[in-house]
Amino acid sequence: MSDHHHHHHDHSGPIAIGATAARVVVGLLTGIGVLVLIGTVWLWPSNQHVDIPLPMQNGGGGAVHTEAGTVTSQDLGPCGSLSNGRVFDDTPNAPRNTGYNCQRSLVAITSGPDEGKHTLFEIAPGPGQPDLRVGDDLRIVRQNDPGGTTIYSFDDYARGLPLTVIALVFVVVIVAVARWRGLRAVLGLGFAFGVLVVFLLPAMLDGKPAVPVALVSGALILYAVLYLAHGVNLRTSSALLGTLSAMVLAAVLSWVTLEVTHLTGLSEEQNANVATYLQHVSITGLLLAGFIIGSLGVLNDVTITQASAAFELAALDEQASRREIFAAAMRVGRDHIASTVYTLVLAYAGGALPLLLLFSVAGRSFRDVLTGDAVAIEISRSAVGGICLALSVPLTTVIAVLLARPFGHRPAPAPAARRSRHSKGANPPASQRRSANDTGRPARPAANRPRRRAAPTSAPIKSFDAFEDDATPPEGLPTRPPADGPRRTYPPHTDPPYSPRHSNPNRPRPTDDPDYGHRPGPY
Repeated sequence: MSDHHHHHHDHSGPIAIGATAARVVVGLLTGIGVLVLIGTVWLWPSNQHVDIPLPMQNGGGGAVHTEAGTVTSQDLGPCGSLSNGRVFDDTPNAPRNTGYNCQRSLVAITSGPDEGKHTLFEIAPGPGQPDLRVGDDLRIVRQNDPGGTTIYSFDDYARGLPLTVIALVFVVVIVAVARWRGLRAVLGLGFAFGVLVVFLLPAMLDGKPAVPVALVSGALILYAVLYLAHGVNLRTSSALLGTLSAMVLAAVLSWVTLEVTHLTGLSEEQNANVATYLQHVSITGLLLAGFIIGSLGVLNDVTITQASAAFELAALDEQASRREIFAAAMRVGRDHIASTVYTLVLAYAGGALPLLLLFSVAGRSFRDVLTGDAVAIEISRSAVGGICLALSVPLTTVIAVLLARPFGHRPAPAPAARRSRHSKGANPPASQRRSANDTGRPARPAANRPRRRAAPTSAPIKSFDAFEDDATPPEGLPTRPPADGPRRTYPPHTDPPYSPRHSNPNRPRPTDDPDYGHRPGPY
């Protein structure tokens, strides 16, 4: 009782802050979740009508309609057929001799109002032109000219079936390796795509502020993806809180970076088209949203790894202190940072390879290339992602350690006390152990000590020198001749004659026997 009372009142004992930390983390995540829901309602898009940009309109000013088609025949011949792009039933009209040849492809229309009919595509050879082959499945654009005649043109290759097969293989491999957790991760990925399509893009088209839209979208994705893939527990909660904090930091750093570097984003063709045809959409806000959403994947990877490492280290060593667990988890985190930074930078560099290739032959200085708007955007995106990645590791590790180790360093109980309280067959203390005289039997040997063998009951056989001259040796042993008497007769022996290499130096050698070593005998 005294030991138990002392354990609860010793000021040097464990500090119980785990329950408080858990309540704080759960309270913060609950409050953030409520704010995210309020922000979702406030920023929800109104789905207002937006005019279709001019490059994406058909001849009548509406949306472009695409149909399916298949190349049935192909040849190289004169260009200028009147059937080029027109609908016909059987064979195209003969081309006019224009002096140059084209790749002529006969395409069967397999969908839409002209299904079952044909059209002809004449494509002049040159860079960037499609190289159609017989059997290729195509997406062809259907539109009407000012006279009301239907015209078809090449749009792109049909990639629906190959992409479906690749996606199915992706899902099968993920589920086969990660089982149910992998399936939940795939479902979370689908939810993230839905948030981008249903909420983020329409909200930005409505002209809503980009940073709040990106933060709310990122928070919705993180809440769903993390809890769906890793379960609702303190480990996932610590990773979620660390990721949300790093995402807010990414938003602040992205805004500061764009303000300091004066990045416009107009060097990219897509941004220039948005600025031209969707003038109510902020290009700077679009860049900020791209920075924030782009950092979610790598931040999620690092934070969940750190939380898992901290919880596993705490479970492996119950006597480890918070400081020891934090130091061990940070060693894992540093390795992860070193490898992930390379991944982050190389991924952005891979996306900018065509641009870098053009700059390499432009004859501009290396400084001008790096500080140009197009390359500076990729550098800034990599730097912001790397900073948030590095800072998310210690932040998530601290949260996870406080949750994984509810108490501080818990000293191990004394071995004697632990054995006396919890072990049935353990040895009692020396003060409580009865002696052999009290029980009438030998005391049991202590644990982890080698047992001594009992002494043999019969006396060992003595050597010749151990017997007196008048003593009778045991039966079966030869007798040694007296020093001053006649030689005794020894029994016959079958051993080979004495050899020096067979001699035993440990045998007693009688110095008064002149024939010792020169006769057969049991020496």
